[in-house]
Amino acid sequence: MGGTLLDRVERHTRLAGHNRVAMLLFRLGDAQLFGINVFKVREVMRRPPLERLPGVHSLLAGSCNFRGQTIPVIDLAEALGYAPLREVDSAHLMVTEFSRSVQGFLVADLQYMVHCEGDSLVAPASALGFGARVNAVTRIQGELLAVVDVEHVLASIDAAPAELSIEMRRTADARIPQTRRILVVDDSLIARRQLVGLFKQMNIECVVVQDGREALERLLALAEAGPDEGVALVVSDIEMPRLDGYALTRAIREAPTLRGMKVVLHSSLSGIFNEAMVREVKADRFIAKFQPDLLAQAVLDLLPEVTETSTG
Repeated sequence: MGGTLLDRVERHTRLAGHNRVAMLLFRLGDAQLFGINVFKVREVMRRPPLERLPGVHSLLAGSCNFRGQTIPVIDLAEALGYAPLREVDSAHLMVTEFSRSVQGFLVADLQYMVHCEGDSLVAPASALGFGARVNAVTRIQGELLAVVDVEHVLASIDAAPAELSIEMRRTADARIPQTRRILVVDDSLIARRQLVGLFKQMNIECVVVQDGREALERLLALAEAGPDEGVALVVSDIEMPRLDGYALTRAIREAPTLRGMKVVLHSSLSGIFNEAMVREVKADRFIAKFQPDLLAQAVLDLLPEVTETSTG
């Protein structure tokens, strides 16, 4: 049953365009192609004059004026091990929005936009040498494309706090008197660590997987194993290799044993398009990364009540 459902969902989402991602391609100093989700890019331009910021992280090249807003500029080439671009006049600036924050990234050479099938994106083998700052690879016209884990780059500069407020901890303690178990789905190592740490503060145990297909396979297996082996809720990223968060949610809604599962989509994507897609796939909630109290409250709101069992 599991394989049949997976095949059907993949065909359906491929035809509907829900398991595809538009990538803006660029280079950082050699022939290697890199990519970033187009929906996170607000504008591209030649490198503007940069204002120096003394005493900041070494990857911050400075700041610039973007449409009346002062934004930090990160040297993405240096972050991925290439020669710095902050003094290179031919460099380009990608202005991006992640989790409702705006920043610029310096790249060497902008290329073009492509559409990638979700199931063509896979986690990179460690032998490729990209490390944690690339979370997926695929091939475009025979060339290797590496998808940058921008969340990891940003966290290395200014990590988002993973601590709950005292008030939220008290609320969680009152609402979750016994350990609960949820499924966490995210292809970013830094995001998985943040989420596991957050839910540990709430007396929630995490089953952790790295993409939507792995999540669906695990959910189906747990459902077949019986109610004692299942999870109470799914917290999933949207951008992931193989099967994205939208496609995963659609799959959950189509599976007879899973369709009642509550799903929180937790993503650095923002904007009207994303909100419309969240509604279309019937996710229960969308929370922008990374807002610990808001995510915790959503989980508390959606966790099903524990059924009391008789002991006598």
